[in-house]
Amino acid sequence: MTIPPFRRWSLAVALLAGPALAQAQSVNAPSTTATPPAGDMSAAQWYLKDPQLDNVPGVGANRAYAEILKNLVPTPVVVAVIDSGIDTAHVDLKPVLWRNRGEIPGNGIDDDKNGYVDDVHGWNFLGGPDGRNVNAETLEMTRIVAAGRKRFKGLTAKTVKPVDKADFVLYEKAEKAYKARLKEEIERNQQVESMTGPITDMVAAMKQALGTDKLDTVALRNAKADDPNLKRAIAGMLEMMRQTGAADSDALLKQLNEGAKQERSLLDNSLNLNFDPRADIVKDNPNDVTQRYYGNNDLHGPDPMHGTHVAGIIAAVRTNNVGIQGLAPDPVRIMVVRAVPDGDERDKDVANAIRYAVDNGAQIINMSFGKEFSPQRPAVEAAYKYAAQKGVLLVHAAGNENHNLDTEENYPASFYMNNTTVPNLLTVGASGPLDNSHLTADFSNYSHKGVDVFAPGVNIYSTLPGSVYGNESGTSMASPVTAGVAAVLKSYFPKLTATDLKRIIMQSAQVHHTKVQTPGGEKLVDFSTLSVTGGVVDMYEAVKLAQKASL
Repeated sequence: MTIPPFRRWSLAVALLAGPALAQAQSVNAPSTTATPPAGDMSAAQWYLKDPQLDNVPGVGANRAYAEILKNLVPTPVVVAVIDSGIDTAHVDLKPVLWRNRGEIPGNGIDDDKNGYVDDVHGWNFLGGPDGRNVNAETLEMTRIVAAGRKRFKGLTAKTVKPVDKADFVLYEKAEKAYKARLKEEIERNQQVESMTGPITDMVAAMKQALGTDKLDTVALRNAKADDPNLKRAIAGMLEMMRQTGAADSDALLKQLNEGAKQERSLLDNSLNLNFDPRADIVKDNPNDVTQRYYGNNDLHGPDPMHGTHVAGIIAAVRTNNVGIQGLAPDPVRIMVVRAVPDGDERDKDVANAIRYAVDNGAQIINMSFGKEFSPQRPAVEAAYKYAAQKGVLLVHAAGNENHNLDTEENYPASFYMNNTTVPNLLTVGASGPLDNSHLTADFSNYSHKGVDVFAPGVNIYSTLPGSVYGNESGTSMASPVTAGVAAVLKSYFPKLTATDLKRIIMQSAQVHHTKVQTPGGEKLVDFSTLSVTGGVVDMYEAVKLAQKASL
């Protein structure tokens, strides 16, 4: 649930359109950028700072370690990361991977008899027995529509059998959403493709006009331009960089090209009614939620970027003076469970991933994923309840559609189907680095009932594949910030239960009454009305509360 930067370019595109774009191309006189390890780069982690000491709405991790935890001894905790996969060789992650002591690596035998062969650091539910892996997948609505058009061809609400009524209603809802999404993505794909060439030319022209090979924010702000059209183009470029988090124009162009590639993948794969890679690769029956023993032990997968970033936020090595500092201390360990493709995860895989994590000792599970439809919701809820029985805390990203979850659906849901609260689940929205009208991330879902708390999720600096580092934004980042805080509490105060962890994190959240823009809109509202707690996760206050509760 990271945010593709090109999806937040509407304002910048407007600023760059028309005369400014044309003029900038003809003037003759005036995503994330990954960085390799270069010692301690934790200063880039704004979210570790303290709202009181640093005047930054972070979680106060640095303060908690300096003032309270320095003389306490942490205990082992296992945090499962259900995600796209992880770069298990990353210099900041390899030492903190969970190790299945009952498994002998590489011998092709299920030594611990848990049903999964060579699951040394976790399991991959998107893999096949021959070692191949699912990467791109369809959206859930696509799968529902593809099946429904065959099953309900020629039928209406009046002619469908009573026993099939509920499935037909779901199909009709998915069909409506699918048609709207397909139209939207076709238009967006055309827009992105039409932008690529002109903006590339514009960047080249601006470099020439300003006499520089690098257009970063410093160069643009210091540029001396008399031409009003060039001034407008510079303003648009700066706004585009702000919205996307790009450090310079070259990084911006890279994001644009990656965005065009992602848009094409959405049309070719996610919304393709005939696309079904799972049948050839995994070879399970995706409709049989009782199947548990499928997949393989490839935890890297085709694209581990998302999971690698999430894992680093939680527990990247804190003491090696390289790269970043994870929130949680050694001996907290990361269990890798791959179940999230480039597309919508399947309910069956989510349920099995939760059960695998619980059965193998995870005490906290991070779930940075979500979707609009959940046809096998009972299986996921049964897994929720199984985790609750075993005392496992679930932490889930609220989603990036700037929707009010009081009126819009997002799965896995914050409530059971009978509308009761899930006692061991925290749902997390994303907040930003400034306590002003942008404190709420403009993409974040929100809800006075269905989002428990907000946490930093904008420009979060963490690990990326290849032992490098970079910024990502999304509720996908806010969730592991919260899971990392939960891991700290569990590690230093091991008697805390899953419900204790949820209660303490919610009670200690720093409530803000800042007037903020409603995500996706311009209306100003009180930040405290956008979640159950009205606050941002505060590790410093949570540790104090946990310490008091443990006396």
